[in-house]
Amino acid sequence: FSSKRLAEKACRSRDKAFNISHYLCFVPQVLGFEVDSINSVQFSNHTGYSHWKGQVLTADELHVLYEGIKLNNVHHYDYVLTGYTRDTSFLEMVVDIVQELKRANPSLVYVCDPVLGDHGSMYVPQNLYPVYKNKVVPVADIITPNQFEAELLTGKTINTEKDAVEVMDLLHAMGPDTVVITSSDLPPRLGDRFLVSLGSQRHVHPDGSRTTERVRIEVPKVDAVFVGTGDLFAAMLLAWTHHYPNDLKTACEKTFSVMHHVIQRTISHAHDLAGPGRRPSPPQLELRMVQSKADIEDPAIVTEATLIS
Repeated sequence: FSSKRLAEKACRSRDKAFNISHYLCFVPQVLGFEVDSINSVQFSNHTGYSHWKGQVLTADELHVLYEGIKLNNVHHYDYVLTGYTRDTSFLEMVVDIVQELKRANPSLVYVCDPVLGDHGSMYVPQNLYPVYKNKVVPVADIITPNQFEAELLTGKTINTEKDAVEVMDLLHAMGPDTVVITSSDLPPRLGDRFLVSLGSQRHVHPDGSRTTERVRIEVPKVDAVFVGTGDLFAAMLLAWTHHYPNDLKTACEKTFSVMHHVIQRTISHAHDLAGPGRRPSPPQLELRMVQSKADIEDPAIVTEATLIS
């Protein structure tokens, strides 16, 4: 979760993030958010390795932790950020907590990465799908699905950019004001070495009128499998939409540029460790987060977004 909680001294305040995820709180901390983090899993390592051991947090355990936060009266949040989970009751508990926090702070922003699957197949249990569609997405303000997840949530296939716009509009109608489809199979204009992402943000103006800002971003492909990039993307989008709440183009350019810098630094380091002609291993492909601190704070813009209608 991310919140702006007033300190004991009323003369200052800090952005505070409350994150129910198992991977990242480093990014919002670097960018000035005060983070309360709850691990949805406690694993020896991420699941990109051949083996892992550990525990999965249950809904009851999440409730106990949240009650502890409430008892100390430090549950005043501006943002909630959630990622991967495999349990329906846990996900429903997240929804209950978000709704309670929104009653206390109607301006709270819930950022959700609706992790369901990719490339036509699900990698979470099937029974999570209706919970995401009917309960999670309606209370979310920002969502970051890939193409498969966006299609699954809306029941509409994306074959063209027009289809993608219609899917994002359907997702808006379900609740979120900001939708970013993080990856798609649409043909890139810059060539096959690029990947197309799209974003859409609804704006309500002081006179009550509404407009929608839509963007298209083409990002370079990397021939490697990374774990944690979805968490990194959602955390970066949270931070940059906080700084640019009505400028999705700039928020996306900064988010995708950070992704580029982190991934390029990671793959370069991994190849150095692996040696010539050898494919990097999961330990060598661990994201170079600390080494990318300067890029996270002030990224050089290397990925430009274009406005689409």
